[in-house]
Amino acid sequence: MADTSENRIIALEETVAHQAKAIEDLSDQLAEQWKVVEQTRAKLDRLTERFLSLEEQALEAPAITKPPHY
Repeated sequence: MADTSENRIIALEETVAHQAKAIEDLSDQLAEQWKVVEQTRAKLDRLTERFLSLEEQALEAPAITKPPHY
């Protein structure tokens, strides 16, 4: 009976160790993905600012008129 309890405890300890490793790996992956999300958000902000700037410049451009010979 003691041998069975000891085997069960060993099996439980192995399971906990594997789960702890899996949680640590998932946490590392989540941290890395969060960095990518933040970088992407920063790029999107810069592109949005650039687009708005270009849009303002396009609105300020002189209107296209017909040449005088038409």
